[in-house]
Amino acid sequence: MNGRTKSRPRSSKEWLNSGGLPERMDFALQLADNKVPGWKVDPSAATIRPGFAGVSEEVTMPTRRFFLRNSALAMVGAGAAPLWLERALHADVPVARKKILVAIFQRGAADGLNVVVPHGEKAYYELRPTIAIPRPTSDPGKKKDAAIDLDGFFGLHPSLGPLKPLFDQRHLAIVDAVGSPDPTRSHFDAQDYMESGTPGRKATEDGWMNRALPKAAGKVSPLRAVSLGPLLPRAMRGSTPAVAMQAIEGFQVRSAEARRQLEQMSASKSLLMQAAGRETFEAVAMLQAIQRQKYAPAAGADYPHGRFGQALQQIAQLIKSDAGVEMAFADIGGWDHHVNELGARPSEGVLADLLREYGQALSAFWKDMGDRMNDVVVVTMSEFGRTAKENGNRGTDHGHANSMMVMGGAVKGGKVYGKWPGLEKEQLHDSRDLALTTDFRDVLGELVSRHLGNPSLKTVFPGYEPKLLGLV
Repeated sequence: MNGRTKSRPRSSKEWLNSGGLPERMDFALQLADNKVPGWKVDPSAATIRPGFAGVSEEVTMPTRRFFLRNSALAMVGAGAAPLWLERALHADVPVARKKILVAIFQRGAADGLNVVVPHGEKAYYELRPTIAIPRPTSDPGKKKDAAIDLDGFFGLHPSLGPLKPLFDQRHLAIVDAVGSPDPTRSHFDAQDYMESGTPGRKATEDGWMNRALPKAAGKVSPLRAVSLGPLLPRAMRGSTPAVAMQAIEGFQVRSAEARRQLEQMSASKSLLMQAAGRETFEAVAMLQAIQRQKYAPAAGADYPHGRFGQALQQIAQLIKSDAGVEMAFADIGGWDHHVNELGARPSEGVLADLLREYGQALSAFWKDMGDRMNDVVVVTMSEFGRTAKENGNRGTDHGHANSMMVMGGAVKGGKVYGKWPGLEKEQLHDSRDLALTTDFRDVLGELVSRHLGNPSLKTVFPGYEPKLLGLV
């Protein structure tokens, strides 16, 4: 925030609000480097000795497995900013593992028909003479470009080979002809409807993930709901605090003025302000402890180097650190393929490259998490699908229904769920798109109720009663 003065908190009251959180963390890191006059941090003893008015006691802190460190941290929710550090003090207390839901958003409208290929549908090849994925084959010379058979009718794109073992082991389920019932073909509106969980209603203020968090019993982690990205996604916005971070690593000192703000707080007569000041000091020990640690994925998991792969790796790191994560979110963009969706061969081109990163990242996450996947479910979604018929540019245009994937130890996988509507002209939506037979809220509703244990689906998806598919 160097050179940015308008956004800095100008009062102790502002310091307590969520906008002051980066300033408090800036001060914390300056304090950790012993750059604050009158304060001394002893890393070996994890103690902080205050030296200005308003604070006289020594604060002692044990090393924490819990941490928060990033370059773009955002805390959302009324009262969230002053409370998260208080909650973090309890991160080392052994607790029963909670169920975790990880949502993946494929932004741009993925072509579900070329991701989960209906190779048993004759019309699929008639509608896509140059971009259809070839039928499964045992021919070694053609296998690289052919669909990977799942059940004799559906198959995976050849770039999704890493996911086939998970399907065979029945830990990966696919839902086809699924999506939002709203007919919009606008990326912005469709994403908003899917993330709010209220198709067709633009007035919904919060997201389905925020509403889906089970009612907290006692103190909860500040990382209860976390998104890997620069901004908090629409799905996580709401009254329950949630965190967005660009990356776990890379938190930088950005404001020397934070020192003056903290002095004002500590000298305040308000116990809340004094407590917030102490919380900042206590965060230093956690930050310093985690900065010395290196994360190595388990079981030979090899995450791709792109943003999506690294986001899943960091979600795994947060979960395995027992930081109290109950929900996580990541997205992967680049799915809007109007032109040259395939390369010279099906295993090449923009879609193949994107699916390769996507599949490798999900597979690596599964391997890395090990038996923790018994408590984790990953669900993928995209705002809408693509046209059944290819366009004149070897691409596809905005469509309607799509496919979703559900992965987890408790998932009843090895099956493609949903009623297949067919691709004959009279079976298409608006005579051009894959018709919808399953509402995306049916999938999410089951995960919220049966996996997370939140039965209040009328609150999570107002105006709609999800029909459970038996996924978990």
